[in-house]
Amino acid sequence: MNRQFVLFSLILCFIVPSVSAQKERIEYLPNFDKRTIHFGYYLGINKNSFEVNYFDQSGFDESSPVNPTTEQDMFVSVDASLGFNIGFVIDYRIHNNINLRFEPGLMSNAKTITFIDPNLNATVNGVPIYANSTTDKERQVSGTYLHLPLLLKFSTNRLNNIRPYIIGGVSYDYNFSSNEENGKDNFEGEFRMTKHNFMYEVGFGVDFYMYFFKFTPSIRGVFAMNNELVNDSKPLNTAYSSPWTGPIDFLGTRGVFLNLTFE
Repeated sequence: MNRQFVLFSLILCFIVPSVSAQKERIEYLPNFDKRTIHFGYYLGINKNSFEVNYFDQSGFDESSPVNPTTEQDMFVSVDASLGFNIGFVIDYRIHNNINLRFEPGLMSNAKTITFIDPNLNATVNGVPIYANSTTDKERQVSGTYLHLPLLLKFSTNRLNNIRPYIIGGVSYDYNFSSNEENGKDNFEGEFRMTKHNFMYEVGFGVDFYMYFFKFTPSIRGVFAMNNELVNDSKPLNTAYSSPWTGPIDFLGTRGVFLNLTFE
């Protein structure tokens, strides 16, 4: 995750409410949190990348599917750009300090994946294994997701017009751009991912009570629970793995959101 992005988010979450707290201490919306259910919406940005774990490539682990092995390990580099989030909030009060929240929305982002040392020139007895494959080592992965998180929010007692909280839960993501059912794969220049994904997320924020509404800047981390990678088909020589996806054991979203919520 981008350090500057996280630092900016932390400053926004704490400095803005602190500055407001220095003003006249009139308590706004005194009965807001007594409602059993209320609604809102959010806008935000995200910086989503991938965590990548690899199979053993040393040749000593007989259970490793990576074949052939190379002098240099094959791996991937992920360059993620900023994306956006938009959605609405349904908040149900369970207790004075505990709320159940459903925050359906849309999330979009883009990533550039570069395959490092993919061993495209591997041969057997001088005959290329991947003779018909592309030599392209870079993939543009753009994604639009339906994001459906179910979260528990634990708040402190209200202090004037601010109320810090922590939040966490699970979410389901539907990837509209997954290419999962695409008959083409990296041998034809197509990188494929799963449509259906499950995440867990944790974060914190500060409720900021204003005259007409409640404003909440928050920062949240999101972590994939399932492997989102769809492996390439076997090459013509089926004893060998794909030079692109073959070395990858797990590929899953790791990211951070900055949301601005209005309730």
